[in-house]
Amino acid sequence: MSDPDISVVICVYTEDRWEDILAAVASVRAQSLPALETLLVVDHNAALLGRLTREYKETGEVRVLANAGPRGLSAGRNTGIAASRGGIIAFLDDDAVAERDWLRYFAEGYGDPRVMAVGGRTMPIWASGRRPAWFPEEFDWVVGCTYKGLPPGRVRVRNVLGGNASFRRTAFDAAGGFATGIGRDGDKRPLGCEETELCIRLTRARPDAILLIDDRAVIHHRVPEAREHFAYFRTRAYAEGLSKALVARSVGAGKGLESERRYTTRVLPAGVVRGMRDALVARGARPGGAGRAGAIVAGVLTAAGGYALGSVRAHRGGAVFSVVRIEEAPDSEGAAA
Repeated sequence: MSDPDISVVICVYTEDRWEDILAAVASVRAQSLPALETLLVVDHNAALLGRLTREYKETGEVRVLANAGPRGLSAGRNTGIAASRGGIIAFLDDDAVAERDWLRYFAEGYGDPRVMAVGGRTMPIWASGRRPAWFPEEFDWVVGCTYKGLPPGRVRVRNVLGGNASFRRTAFDAAGGFATGIGRDGDKRPLGCEETELCIRLTRARPDAILLIDDRAVIHHRVPEAREHFAYFRTRAYAEGLSKALVARSVGAGKGLESERRYTTRVLPAGVVRGMRDALVARGARPGGAGRAGAIVAGVLTAAGGYALGSVRAHRGGAVFSVVRIEEAPDSEGAAA
């Protein structure tokens, strides 16, 4: 079987990440399995759009586009999907770099025609050079990375994680695009879960669909100094609760919270016990155990508070999101002008 054509979509929104964006694109261009194309989708930032257009003007495999929808990550991804030409569409965060075989491992996962999505493993690059002693690995999703508790290897999952993921084009034909009103919107509150909602919607539209994570498909994600502090940890956990309430509203709490129940009843209690053991027994080996245990408890309570408030807002009709059908862009090249 020949390797599928893969389009890579990188959504960008700020010039503050200029060097990160260049590094992300360079990592895609260095893949052992070459991408068909790389699409940079700029989220309502004319200065960044012009600068990137000039940077890649002579580069045929990199295309720069303006987000054709409302501000936010979901609409940016939908713009990239519509403009792409590959049978597989992969997504990479703008502040991450992919290892050389990232796309090759994605491609291997699509040998089975029932596979509709393949995700990978995301490793943190801490701005301080090391993980904060109090920061539990079980909460690495707070900084957009693979967290402790996910099974290793190539495994079937409910949903992939959006910053390191790929989908068959036909997945979007079946389920529509990413829902707007759930995910990130520039520097506003760090919401998420748009990929979770999409994946659940996809498996409802295609009950035979298989979604995988292959932990050999690795990217390295930059964690800025501001996100190494407990204040961000708490804010992100609260926002996750709000987002989960939207997902539950869209697809029902049964499926929307299926993985979270295992996470909160098995993975997190084990993390608290491990943290306390480190604090009491292995003080020299792993400092910060009590802090990690406390952060897990605080994270759960904060996320639960966000979920409760988000559920009330959703019930009152205060939360609005929509799913769009993905249609081929009539003139995707002109979007970069």
